[in-house]
Amino acid sequence: MKILIKNGRLIDPVGGLDTVGDLALATGRIVSIGQVNADFDADRVIDATGCIVAPGLVDLAVRLREPGHEHEGMLESELAAAAAGGVTSVVCLPDTDPTLDEPGLVEMLKLRARKLSRCRLFPLGALTRGLKGETLTEMAELHEAGCVGYSQAEAPVRDTQVLQRALQYAATFGYTVWLRPQDAWLGKGVAASGAIATRLGLSGVPVAAEVIALQTIVELVRVTGARAHLCRLSSAAGVEIVRRAKAEGLPITADVSINSLMLTDMDIGFFNSAMRVVPPLRQGRDRDALQAALKDGTLDALVSDHTPVSEDEKMLPFGEAEPGATGLELLLSLALKGAGLEAGPAASLDGKRLAAALATVTSGPVKVLGEAIGSLASSAGRLVQGGVADICVFDPAVSWKVEGSQLLSQGRHTPFAYESTGFELPGRVRLTLVAGQLAHEALEADSADAAQG
Repeated sequence: MKILIKNGRLIDPVGGLDTVGDLALATGRIVSIGQVNADFDADRVIDATGCIVAPGLVDLAVRLREPGHEHEGMLESELAAAAAGGVTSVVCLPDTDPTLDEPGLVEMLKLRARKLSRCRLFPLGALTRGLKGETLTEMAELHEAGCVGYSQAEAPVRDTQVLQRALQYAATFGYTVWLRPQDAWLGKGVAASGAIATRLGLSGVPVAAEVIALQTIVELVRVTGARAHLCRLSSAAGVEIVRRAKAEGLPITADVSINSLMLTDMDIGFFNSAMRVVPPLRQGRDRDALQAALKDGTLDALVSDHTPVSEDEKMLPFGEAEPGATGLELLLSLALKGAGLEAGPAASLDGKRLAAALATVTSGPVKVLGEAIGSLASSAGRLVQGGVADICVFDPAVSWKVEGSQLLSQGRHTPFAYESTGFELPGRVRLTLVAGQLAHEALEADSADAAQG
């Protein structure tokens, strides 16, 4: 299908492209940027006047809940939510049931996603069998099945010798190990240690839980030479460890979730279980350090940490509620808001700030994935002639209030619900294209409702 997107503000964070013009797509590729030849015969013309035309978003932390947790999320609903949020590629975690530790399970999941044609799916394979932290999986076989890296999700590897062997094996074949740094014993609480947790009588997770795990991972990376991606950092102390490791030249990347970037433990309020997330929300100084680190490049990507949770398992006392929140449909808007951008006409938005915000959810995540996504690495997260036509068109002038009932995800719970935070979010996705094919298109009525807030 040939598509012509006209009169949009074209933004490519990597190449510095920032111009009002047209974008021509054919055979799943971008064939022309800016000015399009008059003889381009489009099957469909899309008027993007007043909109931003950007690369499709890439989310590095998504739980699709299938297989095993279909009551919390189906592949259909969660990939539809991704497309509605302008996300064209997702990395899914291996903590399904059964765990993604067998090639057949990975292949089946990828096949299901391919048939839905909503979003590109890049699975992480389990680092150890059943995520038990004892026996390494057959990484080479999982790689052949389509895994882009290896993770323990939220299950720590208690035996550091097992972790060292995993990193040694990964280094031999050039694989990346994805780890969320948290000590197995210190990380058993439900809220961040501090005055709020003490006042509410909630068991705490100290910053030391992240720091100790980070120091261990950094030392093992130093001795093995393995590539490690540090997932969902939550503390100022953790940021400093990553900053020093990068300055040393260690092959480390890191990300932060929209929850930790925007919220603090103060938002727990009176035991609001929607704020029960992992890692736990920390203090204001930690949030400020994370925002600064994302801005200066110490942190490479912003992620949704999308974890849909059912009503029955969320609407419980704070300490008993299942941690997690839906986030795919909020990622773009929170990236903009986190960069200090509010709703306004496309022409009025500061170009440098806009490009920097988009980079954290497009080119930054692609850089983390690197060669693991093959030929897509050269053009995913970018607008480049000849590159893949994964496109997000959004209206930056729209301001909207988050209501769980309006989300496409099967998980309706989010800490960013208007009733909890009072946040009005900037930017609403109008159109999402994956490989030049329409994955999502907002109805005019939806856009009008969003504009009214």
